Amino acid sequence: YCKTRPKYRRSKKLTAVKVYTVAQESNHLLVFGVPQINLKNELLREFKKFGSIKSIENVTNIIGENESLEIEAFTDIFHIIFSQISNARKAKKFLDAKNFYGGILHISYAPEYESLDELRLKLKQRKEDVATRLTKLEQINRRSAKRKHDDIELSTNKYQLTTTPETKQ
Repeated sequence: YCKTRPKYRRSKKLTAVKVYTVAQESNHLLVFGVPQINLKNELLREFKKFGSIKSIENVTNIIGENESLEIEAFTDIFHIIFSQISNARKAKKFLDAKNFYGGILHISYAPEYESLDELRLKLKQRKEDVATRLTKLEQINRRSAKRKHDDIELSTNKYQLTTTPETKQ
């Protein structure tokens, strides 16, 4: 069902297993396969479960003019902008390939809709996130090494021979 993968990378069975770089992930999502029965509010309610949404817009006509993407008959395409990338990531993970009012949703990142400032902010945020994770990992490793050192000291103290002064007869 994922037709955005290059032909040479496609398997016989269409799957959604794909690795994304920081630049490819986005808080902008395109949602394909929404039945054309005015479901904007229902879609908004479903996606709000994963975090705050800046905007939601039906872009079926805009993408239809482009003709680079195949649009399934009687379905709409929505452009959703989340306030945080982590929320968009969760929404994509849990709602991709799910049934929604009789249609199967296909969700893809849409970094082409990001502004240059949004891209800079995203890369800066990623850098900060990685630095935070490394700091936490370093602290955990230090605590773990200290515990091991303390355990070794305790075990060597436990087995030390105690000498008693010999009593003379």
